[in-house]
Amino acid sequence: MESRGVPPGPYRATKLWNEVTTSFRAGMPLRKHRQHFKKYGNCFTAGEAVDWLYDLLRNNSNFGPEVTRQQTIQLLRKFLKNHVIEDIKGRWGSENVDDNNQLFRFPAASPLKTPPRRHPELRKNIENFSKDKDSIFKLRNLSRRTPKKHGLHLSQENAEKIKHEIIKEDQENAADNRELSQENVEEVWRYVILIYLQTILGVPSLEEVINPKQVIPQYIMYNMANTSKHGVVILQNKSDDLPHWVLSAMKCLANWPRSNDMNNPTYVGFERDVFRTIADYFLDLPEPLLTFEYYELFVNILGLLQPHLERVAIDALQLCCLLLPPPNRRKLQLLMRMISRMSQNVDMPKLHDTMGTRSLMIHTFSRCVLCCAEEVDLDELLAGRLVSFLMDHHQEILQVPSYLQTAVEKHLDYLKKGHIENPGDGLFAPLPTYSYCKQISAQEFDEQKVSTSQAAIAELLENIIKNRSLPLKEKRKKLKQFQKEYPLIYQKRFPTTESEAALFGDKPTIKQPMLILRKPKFRSLR
Repeated sequence: MESRGVPPGPYRATKLWNEVTTSFRAGMPLRKHRQHFKKYGNCFTAGEAVDWLYDLLRNNSNFGPEVTRQQTIQLLRKFLKNHVIEDIKGRWGSENVDDNNQLFRFPAASPLKTPPRRHPELRKNIENFSKDKDSIFKLRNLSRRTPKKHGLHLSQENAEKIKHEIIKEDQENAADNRELSQENVEEVWRYVILIYLQTILGVPSLEEVINPKQVIPQYIMYNMANTSKHGVVILQNKSDDLPHWVLSAMKCLANWPRSNDMNNPTYVGFERDVFRTIADYFLDLPEPLLTFEYYELFVNILGLLQPHLERVAIDALQLCCLLLPPPNRRKLQLLMRMISRMSQNVDMPKLHDTMGTRSLMIHTFSRCVLCCAEEVDLDELLAGRLVSFLMDHHQEILQVPSYLQTAVEKHLDYLKKGHIENPGDGLFAPLPTYSYCKQISAQEFDEQKVSTSQAAIAELLENIIKNRSLPLKEKRKKLKQFQKEYPLIYQKRFPTTESEAALFGDKPTIKQPMLILRKPKFRSLR
């Protein structure tokens, strides 16, 4: 039942599949069951399987406590489709699984999947990239080694070596070192972002995580330079942008119930129709926002998504999202802003009969954000976990890292001058420092998450109370709604009727106890 961390590398989703199926087959209790007046040994009911698998996933660091029971049922259905399990009569594939007393068993065949062999061209590209970087930047020591510290500084010994190599090259061909072509600038961007990503992830090499040829410097440079005051990418080609009607619909729900582009709804269920319109647009996109190309990269980062590695995950995702094509990054930014605001908006009407707003956002848009070109059995769980993390940290993850710009400028300046002014200076701006703490249990993490959420809700209550522009009647209505949704938090803020009445300047209506007259007891004269 204890989680085992799957190391970064290619086909991590396949490795996770093998881990979960192995744990399920090894730990799922088997016993005798009776069905239709017959006894069956070494089997289990669908409900028992859902209970056990649900507990396994929630306590696994690769998935976490946000896994829902419905997602567990979906995974069990994939188990049946891939012959990890079969029904009591040996049927699988087209059969269905529900949370009931239907009997299943394990087949004799192994359910493990073999990761496909790595394409030889990929390793060839990585080797060529390393050779090219050695000849351009003369930084052999950085290309194949991870610094021990999280701040990327060159040691004194390496700085001296680089200085001698540069001076020697400057003497041989001084003129060439003074002029930098556009290609040189782009290679610097590619090199610097890969070095930082390798350092943040703490891996000896990136060859198992990403092909350097997948890093397109033009995308990074555009995403860094062309942003609004809110940090959202601005597209020069408007045909790549979201259609106007989609932007208006997203703005309507993000600012609900106040919107600048759309009038108030004129019929019941208006907000559900608007949400369905937005969902249909994103579901019809030809590929996910993180692209098929970067699927393995983001799946590898999913293993950093743990409470004690939260800072590392944020910084790694910040760099990886810079690799996206600008239209994809803009769509991702606007989508995350919308669903984050909707999830925190207590005024948002219910958009689903049985599902909360946050769960609905994750369930609806997870495959629009992360998905493999070929169907992967754990796509929904992995994508749901990533979208949940992006919702909570999208402002940090999708902002432009200033240290990256500083590092590139410093490196370009070093190349133009052909020497280092101060031998002790490093070529890169320091990375944000990381502080690690002791890993906490899943129960402690849940308690901290609840306390943080309650603090945010309490802050929302204070904002309603202190909002002077809100009419008194509307404020009463909002407070009544808040009291209905969060009675404990409301009671803590207004423990007595007097404290609540003081807010509106009313006199508390306290009913006086009625006078109770007791009838005299007459004793018998006898």
